[in-house]
Amino acid sequence: MTEAPIRRPGGRSARVRAAVLDATLAELTGEGYDGLTAESVADRSGVHKATLYRRWGGVDGLVADVLSRAAGQPWQVPDTGSLRDDLHAITQAVRAGFTDPDGGAAPRNLILAALRSPQGREALTGLFEARHGLAAGVVTRAVARGEVPEGTDAVDVVRATCAPLYYRLFVTGEPLDGPAARRAAEVALAAARAGAFAPPP
Repeated sequence: MTEAPIRRPGGRSARVRAAVLDATLAELTGEGYDGLTAESVADRSGVHKATLYRRWGGVDGLVADVLSRAAGQPWQVPDTGSLRDDLHAITQAVRAGFTDPDGGAAPRNLILAALRSPQGREALTGLFEARHGLAAGVVTRAVARGEVPEGTDAVDVVRATCAPLYYRLFVTGEPLDGPAARRAAEVALAAARAGAFAPPP
């Protein structure tokens, strides 16, 4: 393993960051937060442990940076022309992402790790703010089409849509199946249409 530059933009520094964050996510997927160590990430990434500590400060900094990278990655927001169909697409995408037999463990373990780390929790908040901000576009378009009242809080609609899914995933441990995802979308849609997310008259 070799030392690597810390702050040189692009080039080798970018490759080092990608290798370290990929290794961190792989370790979290297999071992969880309790099994995540700077040594294991260094071994997997081929980057010297001293570099990890100098650049990230330890495992909490690594978890936070994985989340920060995710927040900056593109995410395709549905645009079906119908708020109902858009909300269903969002809940099904969340369900698929967290329950996929091959890839679901990575995002589940990443969030569980973030909830145990102050740095990770802050980065997780940033990730959700970014994703909810993007997804809010489906509600903004619905307001323009007259599907929900003027003044509807678009981000709150998205939060209400996704909250039951995360409750099952990270609180109760109940199965997150197709019917649960559909109900979450329908309940949020009904509340939005009824004006629950709009200012009182």
